[in-house]
Amino acid sequence: MAFRPLPARAPAAMLREAKPLKALFSAAQRLTQLQRLLESQLQPAAREYCHLASWREGCLLLIVTDGNWATRLRYQQRRLLRQLQQLDEFAGLQRILFKVQPPTSQTGTPNRSIELSSCAAESIQTTADGISDPNLRAALERLASHGKKSDSSN
Repeated sequence: MAFRPLPARAPAAMLREAKPLKALFSAAQRLTQLQRLLESQLQPAAREYCHLASWREGCLLLIVTDGNWATRLRYQQRRLLRQLQQLDEFAGLQRILFKVQPPTSQTGTPNRSIELSSCAAESIQTTADGISDPNLRAALERLASHGKKSDSSN
């Protein structure tokens, strides 16, 4: 008897059929819709900094990725509250909370540079010349190569 894998199904179909995934998918769709409604009431420049985190029990929690925009939005809080209350989806809205959370992703790893004086580099190279273990010698030579270049060639 040979193993027959189940026929492949589209991920969207799986999300709609499995109960836990279905609930998660519908909650994500709801938050996406609420985010669009929120963005329709925000200044265009503020939209990229303000994200809806949760909406429950009359409280709307917004994550703001920039402290300056959080302050500006706090000044506009009453106006924003009134505008959102007029929308059916935010009918029970009583208050808005802002949480400042700078983005956690970095564009790249920070560059660490090893700066050795030419004297330290020469000392490490001299030590490497006296080492018989090839791995340790190569490591010391790599380290010595980070020394500041002097005007004279080696």
